[in-house]
Amino acid sequence: MSESPGRSWLIIGAVAFATLLIHMLVSTNYELHRDAYLYLAQSDHLSWGYLSIPPLTPFVAHFWQLLFGSSVFAVRLIPAMIGALSILIIGQIVRELGGRTWSLMMACLAYLAAPAFLRTGSLFQPVSFDCLFWLLGTWAMVGLLRSENRKWWLILGIIFGLGFLNKYSIVFPALAFVIGLSLTKQRFLFRTRWLLFGAVAAFLIMLPNLLWQFNHNWPVVHHMTQLRDSQLIHVRLSDFLIMQAFMIFPALPVFLAGLFYVLFDKSAQRFRSMGFTYLVLLILLIILSGKSYYTLGIYPVFFFFGGVAITRYTGGKLQWSRYVLAVLMVLITLPILPMSLPLLSYPAMVRYDQVISKMGMNDLLTWEDGTVHPLPQDYADMTGWKELADIVDSTFNALPSEEQKMTGIYAENYGEAGAIHYFNKHKDIPEPISFNGSFLFWAPDSIRGSTLIYVNNDTTDVGKLFQEVTLAGSITNPYAREHGM
Repeated sequence: MSESPGRSWLIIGAVAFATLLIHMLVSTNYELHRDAYLYLAQSDHLSWGYLSIPPLTPFVAHFWQLLFGSSVFAVRLIPAMIGALSILIIGQIVRELGGRTWSLMMACLAYLAAPAFLRTGSLFQPVSFDCLFWLLGTWAMVGLLRSENRKWWLILGIIFGLGFLNKYSIVFPALAFVIGLSLTKQRFLFRTRWLLFGAVAAFLIMLPNLLWQFNHNWPVVHHMTQLRDSQLIHVRLSDFLIMQAFMIFPALPVFLAGLFYVLFDKSAQRFRSMGFTYLVLLILLIILSGKSYYTLGIYPVFFFFGGVAITRYTGGKLQWSRYVLAVLMVLITLPILPMSLPLLSYPAMVRYDQVISKMGMNDLLTWEDGTVHPLPQDYADMTGWKELADIVDSTFNALPSEEQKMTGIYAENYGEAGAIHYFNKHKDIPEPISFNGSFLFWAPDSIRGSTLIYVNNDTTDVGKLFQEVTLAGSITNPYAREHGM
């Protein structure tokens, strides 16, 4: 007997609502992440491309702010809704695979419990949209493999094109899927004109950004070079593999069941290429020294396959194990929630991280510079920004009105510039200038003025250009990554 559609959607909807509610309850505990301030600044300078990302995230931010404003709650509602939507998509895929109550419960609960997806649900960043596009892409891949209807290639092409406008890393799952499919008997699915239609659709969608990149001398190449030299150089294979497990730790049994199911179960033979896709993706990112979270979007694939597999493998006298697994996922998730959500106050988070460190989990506290810090980097990037913007504002307004007309504001990095822009854009102070990130495109050719409010730790260079350098203030928040700036 098939599952009642009403009951199925009740389960899916309940988990989706729980996902949304959890994020809304903690959405204003911390300030926005430094990257969010950059994307919000980009949304005020709409373009078909930026230094580090394609245009989709800033476009979404621009129109979202027109409707709902730019408060912390409003901005964080976007990734929270993406998380809830992902649950609905996962549930629909499970239903298409023939999954019933427990398959739906296992798959949706696995997504809700995975620390990495809890984290992305609170971050307004392209990675949140990226996971959504990967999920939509895998839905189309599964549709192609399940039905062998070649028209799915066109849908895949459209999803890939839109995903490319959000984050270039979508080329990794696309390439991995092509390689994975070519390793199976279903490689005959390549022999169709619909593959060409899909490729053309993807190219046309990507074309505005590709033209922008060409006209701006391919800034993405410059960005990737900087990223490789400053951050990817610190990526270690052991850390990469450990983080694959931790990102989904409470849901690990569901993932392993799904991976086993597609790789070895004869009844899932038509989906074998999805297992190969995951393995190829791992190999590609290891070779390229990719960050651990670059694989994140692939894991929901094995949540919905895992939900189906667990129901298949735990029938009869083993049905009790389903209850045990569901309870275990919840119990494992609860103590690590502070690493997934901005749940605790900063002093409490530091004490929590001291316990984490004593347990040997320093990888969770290792920043992009390769060293261990008292807080996770994302959390240190979520405070201190309003203090910085207030110092700049008060410094500017303390100047004589005639001097204000000849004053510029410079910030050393995009986080500082973005925060100054966000908190002060409705005030009568100059737009911040920075040569970091996409702010470089908006910087004037020259600064005509006698006074400069300079945000940086090092005043060596500016001291050579001005007659007098006076310390106006510094960030006192001890938990901020910019502490002492």
